[in-house]
Amino acid sequence: MEGEVHNFIVVWTIVLASVCYSHTIAKFIPNGKSRFVAIIPIVCLFFKLPLYLTSINLGGTTSFFIAWLANFKLLLFAFGKGPLSSTPPLPLSTFIPLACLPIKLQKYSTFDVEAKKRATNSILGLVIKIALLAILIRVYTYKDYLHPKIIPFFYCLHIYFMLEIILNIVSATVRGVTRVELEPPSDEPYKTSSLQDFWSNRWNLMVTNILRPTVYNPVRSVMADRISRKWAPLPAVLATFFVSGLMHELIFYYMGRLKPSGEAMMFFLIHGVALSLEIVIKKNLNGKFFVPRIISGPLALGFIIFTSFWLFFPPFLRGNTELKACTESIAFLEFIRSGKLISPTNFTCPLL
Repeated sequence: MEGEVHNFIVVWTIVLASVCYSHTIAKFIPNGKSRFVAIIPIVCLFFKLPLYLTSINLGGTTSFFIAWLANFKLLLFAFGKGPLSSTPPLPLSTFIPLACLPIKLQKYSTFDVEAKKRATNSILGLVIKIALLAILIRVYTYKDYLHPKIIPFFYCLHIYFMLEIILNIVSATVRGVTRVELEPPSDEPYKTSSLQDFWSNRWNLMVTNILRPTVYNPVRSVMADRISRKWAPLPAVLATFFVSGLMHELIFYYMGRLKPSGEAMMFFLIHGVALSLEIVIKKNLNGKFFVPRIISGPLALGFIIFTSFWLFFPPFLRGNTELKACTESIAFLEFIRSGKLISPTNFTCPLL
């Protein structure tokens, strides 16, 4: 674990230096092809760095933050677009966290009642999620007595809790240092009313907010000149889900170091087609027929869960990812309890 932490520090030191370089060249190189050429080496480096990390939580999170989010932000920045572009230019103290982390610029006052309320709710939510993760790990002890179909659902909860815990911890740190807030990873996805609501407004908002300007909007703009504006969103949706599938295949490779199987890509293409059909139906009906939320919500969630078990989780679990995540989570909970950094190899995962 000590070696992994050392690599983690080295990787993020390089990331910070690279982001400083990107911020500096903007003063001398105008946006466009020239800045794009100057930033491409950083993009390639950010695709390479996650390979030096092997843990699920540190490596997986780092690959998501820099190989996906940071790279997409930097590519937008090269052409004077996206959250990193601003007039006047962003100060380095803001540019760095905005480039490296899934944040939104939302400065607040120390005496802002709403800010204090959000901070309190964030701390309470973090405590609750840590407690639920501890309970979930305990439930793994009874794996032999559980139906095999239920286990992937627990893995889904495990991933959700760990993502929320990591991002909430990072959020508290960033909030205290830079006075900006992290974009929440999700917005109560279990309350979704449709596939469109789930993918656009509730699940993985960080990805949604970066795919929209990098893929969806450009494709929609191009297609609007070639087909009816009414149907231009359809190829844009398909292109967005294709890129999302491609990036998920890459993230899974970083985490398991296994040859991509294409299942994650198929999962997102299926959802891209399904969402496109939903958009077509809604446009054709034009509000003449309304499916109650109490029906459409469970149907959408059921479809998402079914396809996740079929295509999304198999490549994720193929490299014993769940065992690594389990032991790392136990080590993390022990660190929270005792304050001591202990190698995951010193723990036995209940899944074994």
